[in-house]
Amino acid sequence: MKRIIFILSVFLVVLLIVWMVGRFNRSSGGGVERNGYQASTRNTEIVIYDIDDLEAQVAQIIPKGGFDYISGGAETENVLRRNILAFDAVDIYPRVLTGVDTPDVRTSILGTNIALPVIVAPAAAHGLAHISAESGTARGAAAAGTIMCVSNYASSTLAEIAAAGDGAPQWFQLYLSKDDAFNRQIVKRAEDLGYSAIILTVDAPIGGKRVRDVRNNFKFPLAMPNVAKKSGKTKGQGIGAIFAAGQNVLSPYDIMRVKSMTRLPVIVKGIQHPDDADLAINAGADAIWVSNHGGRQLDGAPASFEVLADVAARVNKRVPIIFDSGIRRGQHIFKAIASGADVVAIGRPVIYGLALGGWRGVVSVFDYLKQDLQRVMWLAGAQTIGEIKNTTLRRRCIPVQCDEL
Repeated sequence: MKRIIFILSVFLVVLLIVWMVGRFNRSSGGGVERNGYQASTRNTEIVIYDIDDLEAQVAQIIPKGGFDYISGGAETENVLRRNILAFDAVDIYPRVLTGVDTPDVRTSILGTNIALPVIVAPAAAHGLAHISAESGTARGAAAAGTIMCVSNYASSTLAEIAAAGDGAPQWFQLYLSKDDAFNRQIVKRAEDLGYSAIILTVDAPIGGKRVRDVRNNFKFPLAMPNVAKKSGKTKGQGIGAIFAAGQNVLSPYDIMRVKSMTRLPVIVKGIQHPDDADLAINAGADAIWVSNHGGRQLDGAPASFEVLADVAARVNKRVPIIFDSGIRRGQHIFKAIASGADVVAIGRPVIYGLALGGWRGVVSVFDYLKQDLQRVMWLAGAQTIGEIKNTTLRRRCIPVQCDEL
């Protein structure tokens, strides 16, 4: 009998060890398995030597399908790369004897004061990166003193994200549904929860060809609760199928229609041509968002930064301009603002910070960019964001690539 008890005890100990090893293997990379998907559970400040380092670090801790969805772009990913490289086409003049002392990076957009001219771009499915999903991002954005923009394809509910922000400013991004009643319902829900602007995304009537997702046969492992009731099953669907469930034909009338749904300012996101900026403003847009969707839609298009100055010239300060796609450094922020943007937005760096450190990692990303921007401003002789706007950049010209100046 004692021998049987001993054997059973050994067996139970072995089972316990196997269970603990399995749990350690799932969590040692900061991950937790949920619905078969292992997202990060890390909760720590992160040390950033160079923001470009974050992507490779995240690739080690979340599944390949989720990582490729976050990091990838359309087709050859040429536009994805150009979004960053395009900033090298202009230079910032170093200035001396300017009397600048600890530059002030505070600014405002649409009446909202923020601690730096960098906000969180709307992006789907933060739950692919971290178990806290958009709720974690919202907490980090609030702690950084900036605006959280929330996709209706979020992994968290609008209510959860609003609660995590604890009163900090948040904007809601709308992809129009074919059902106008649903559009009105979700806009009203965002308004009732305290979101202070509506972002109407107009550059994704269909999804771009995202080759990495096709190769991976990537399907969302987590639900998108804000649209699941209308769009049906979102978990287990690819992004193409989710976009296909939305409204695929858009016109200036749709801007007017969204304006009729809400008392909030309506920002039109996805502008890449001066004529489209005119169309949006004439239809009632309260702000223009210059973006090529982070290089995820039309490959062969220009980088966002390459079109910013032309769009800004046409807008001519009639409405504020938000800019995204490729922001990774303080010099990028400086160059975008000097080229006509009022604020910039970041997507992938925020999600990478979330994966590597939860909400504290998000704060670390904003702290890094704030300090980097201050350093650039100091060396360029700009004391305030307003002074950046009055800065002239030097265009770098290669004879066979540039028009005659």
